[in-house]
Amino acid sequence: MQSLEVQIAHEAKFRTSEYRQMEYNIKIADMTNLCTKVTVRKRPIKNGQTSLYLDFYPPIRNPKTGKLSRREYLGFYIYTNPTEKFQQEYNRSMLQKAELVKCRRTESIINEEFGFLDRSKGQESFLDYFKMCMNKTTNKANWEAAYKHFVKYSNGECRFCDLNVAYCQKFVDYLLSAECYHNGKPMMPTTANNHLVKLKAALRMAYDDGHIKENIAKKLVKAKGHGNKRQYLTKEELVALSKAECKSDVLRRAGLFSCLTGLRLSDCILLKWENIKKSSDGGWVLDITTKKTKTDAILPISEEALALCGERGEGQVFRKLTPNLVAAHLKDWIEVAGITKHITFHCFRHTFATLQLAGGTDIYTVSKLLTHSNLATTQVYAEVVNELKRDASERISLKDDAKEVATSEEIKNEETLAH
Repeated sequence: MQSLEVQIAHEAKFRTSEYRQMEYNIKIADMTNLCTKVTVRKRPIKNGQTSLYLDFYPPIRNPKTGKLSRREYLGFYIYTNPTEKFQQEYNRSMLQKAELVKCRRTESIINEEFGFLDRSKGQESFLDYFKMCMNKTTNKANWEAAYKHFVKYSNGECRFCDLNVAYCQKFVDYLLSAECYHNGKPMMPTTANNHLVKLKAALRMAYDDGHIKENIAKKLVKAKGHGNKRQYLTKEELVALSKAECKSDVLRRAGLFSCLTGLRLSDCILLKWENIKKSSDGGWVLDITTKKTKTDAILPISEEALALCGERGEGQVFRKLTPNLVAAHLKDWIEVAGITKHITFHCFRHTFATLQLAGGTDIYTVSKLLTHSNLATTQVYAEVVNELKRDASERISLKDDAKEVATSEEIKNEETLAH
């Protein structure tokens, strides 16, 4: 019998030899893959058709499973005996496509990228991936709205292989269609674009993770704004509104408060005295979580805005403020102020944003004050301000002055003739 030391040494030598053999086999497999030739071949099937497939020789080894693959059926079919011209053209087109796939496979093999061997690749649910991206973000409420719309758009089923530019671009059309009307009104293009931004983010991550081959996100186009511009009050109109009589005192105070803070109606209704706190700098702030986007925010407010809240107490700041109350009295209040625009309570938020930007506040600060998650949303107000600047630039004109001078001279001449 061999001694224990000799037996251990023998086993160690055997294991080392076995390991070297495995290492050699792996290298040979890699070399085999790199030397593999890819050929387009034909296989006759029934109904006068021929199936096209790729032949790999020597066979390529799947690095994940270790299995050898010799063929890949493409799902392309041609006429076995083409007699008509259109059949011959069809065959030529399918063969060209097969050759294109062959070139891609050859390139993949050279680059040691064997994802095409995974038959399940592309069949995974993009909706599950979208949801996973949503759960990872800190702004889940905004993502959730986009996710729910895409689930509805895709009828609850969408795989990675279903994704392409045309399909994803039509999501924008869907958002602007009657399918997404709310209270009989279409979705704003800015809202549709916000949802598109979330989809694009998920698509970019899917591309980076190798789930899709094309960077679809960079090719998607945002919705264009329609003719209905966002209404807002000018500074003069806001002052007139503040002086106008309103049948509901709480509506008056809440409306002006929204103009000075940018708060939505839903947040004004939910605002409690405990949300109004003293800041470390001596001023006052709103410590709130917005209802629409579930965003936590600390927003500074002016003494003038604080005064509109009334005497400090407990519970709701603007008691008895409801959407029905706004609907009952807002229109009359706007008319009493002599304002002819169609103004809703949400227009007070537009007023805050527009006047802030017109007054010189930078767009990033305004975006934070409005609790926008996307600067592009705030950019809409900047475009309104640019229109105001354009109008202002055209108020002074040499032509207008010349007309006025000419008109006054004509009046003087007429008066002279009259005398």
